[in-house]
Amino acid sequence: MQLLLAVVDLGRIRKNAALVAARAKKPLIAVVKDDAYGHGAEQIAHALSDMVCAFAVSTVEEGVRLRVAGVGGDILVMTPPLCRAEAERSAAYCLTATLSSRRALTLMEGIGGAKAHLAVNTGMNRYGVRPERVRALCRGAIAAGIEVSGVFSHLYDPADDGAFEAQRECFSRAADDVKAYFPEAVAHLSATGGILRGDTFDAVRAGLSLYGYLPEGFEGLPVKPALKVYATVAESRVRSGGGAGYGRAPEGAVKLHTLRLGYGDGFFREGGLGAVGKLCMDACVREGFAPVGSRRLVLKDAAAYAREHGTTAYEVLVNVTKRAEIKYIF
Repeated sequence: MQLLLAVVDLGRIRKNAALVAARAKKPLIAVVKDDAYGHGAEQIAHALSDMVCAFAVSTVEEGVRLRVAGVGGDILVMTPPLCRAEAERSAAYCLTATLSSRRALTLMEGIGGAKAHLAVNTGMNRYGVRPERVRALCRGAIAAGIEVSGVFSHLYDPADDGAFEAQRECFSRAADDVKAYFPEAVAHLSATGGILRGDTFDAVRAGLSLYGYLPEGFEGLPVKPALKVYATVAESRVRSGGGAGYGRAPEGAVKLHTLRLGYGDGFFREGGLGAVGKLCMDACVREGFAPVGSRRLVLKDAAAYAREHGTTAYEVLVNVTKRAEIKYIF
């Protein structure tokens, strides 16, 4: 028996994607990096293949796994290659690389079939060429035989009006520079936060909203979570004294049950999930009777659980399914 079960509603993800696409009114790039935020990248990609224009991943290996699973269409690797072998592997699997610097250009130079989206640093200071170097990098791409099919950047705080406008204007100029050399290049800046602000270029990249959540500070799009996590009851007992896991239970005879779930499964040691005290590495003690072998719902709202622990739904989602069996429903 698999002791941790994650149930992913593919129908819900398709409904979320439809809501995002209707709001954006632009072609949708589905972000399925980090195993589709823990939901299973291959299955999510197949479920959305008729609704999106491309997929976005973080690494070449993530892109390769999609190809091996039979996912067609454009797959953008949103981090630049680390070495020549990675650049060659990207081209061999018909992935679209990120061209973000002169070094990335050198790694990709002369590789047959190499294609890329040019990343521009508009203020996040994570990846990307400086705006004033965009034209030079485009000329270098032409000389190196690299097909530039897109240009992108990322909003570091879409809820901040000043930061948003500065980045949007900077990216608009950079996109024009790229299109002077590659007229068919697809420009994309907005992830979920930018989409909700109504800002779009040629396409948008949806990540968190596909899985049923919105970034902090945003509302108004009725997406719903697609993931629920269940844990198996490993033991039940009546406690007459002492603690309950790493903590103290109420005084007197108390019914307790232990879930085979802990911080080793990607949950937070400090508690939550109805735990009495802190979680153990592989156990969560809760109050009340539950039959051994039965399953109990432990997570249905990653945002609420994240708020309890001072973090975001992103962090919760990418961690809580790593040791779980995933079951897909429609």
